[in-house]
Amino acid sequence: MERNVAAKLVFKTVANTKVAMAIAVANNPGYESVTETLSITVDGNEIPFAELSDNHGGRFQYMEFAEPSEVTVDYQASVHGFADRDTPSPMELIRYVRPSRYAESDRLLPTSYAEFGSLGGAELLHAVRDWVNGELRYVSGSSRGTDGAVETLLHRRGVCRDFAHLAIALLRSKDVPARLAAVYAPGLSPMDFHAVAEAYIEGEWHIIDPTGLAPRESMLRITAGRDSSDTAFLSTVGGSLSLKTLKVSASVNGELPMEDPRQLVRLR
Repeated sequence: MERNVAAKLVFKTVANTKVAMAIAVANNPGYESVTETLSITVDGNEIPFAELSDNHGGRFQYMEFAEPSEVTVDYQASVHGFADRDTPSPMELIRYVRPSRYAESDRLLPTSYAEFGSLGGAELLHAVRDWVNGELRYVSGSSRGTDGAVETLLHRRGVCRDFAHLAIALLRSKDVPARLAAVYAPGLSPMDFHAVAEAYIEGEWHIIDPTGLAPRESMLRITAGRDSSDTAFLSTVGGSLSLKTLKVSASVNGELPMEDPRQLVRLR
């Protein structure tokens, strides 16, 4: 499979702002080839940045701005082939079953056991996916950056990260390691960066996308972590910024895969 992705960001910083950005495709030795370009400019001039390695092949671009700046970022990548399987360490399986900032599995434990009883394995994954899909409405702009899984369940609406956080919390409540993945998602409408859950069952990480808005077979990992606090595409480490423009595209060369929610699918 050939997947082509791109992102353009324009943001404005105040003085003394440090920025961490995650928009590049994750490193993975399984891909046949990855061709990519990344341009970061201020007033038409390229600026230096450091690339920092994160978990699961994720890459963060780190920049510092001493003066107020309007920054333009252009990224393009063409990826051929499929990613190798991600084999977790014992510590990762512990980390991803713990409660976290946006996936409060401890608070949702009674809900999870009430709804899913003694279900386990693939049956539990499908049940959680279907339940979250049925309980929430996808409403653009409906959630706040501080909302976690509990707030999402109370409001019964959200965007992709909210759907993923709720699924992650419910799975962790049942002692299933689960994490959030930021992805490019060919076929997504409206097009944007997308967030899905991954759950570790039967010796492998499987994608859960309760929104059902894009076929999972063609999704491409950017990064992954406990929740969106680990995977934000743009964040500050001191100072502040305002995002003025965000354009994302993702496509496959040929027909999009058909989506079957009952299939077990991994990020490839």
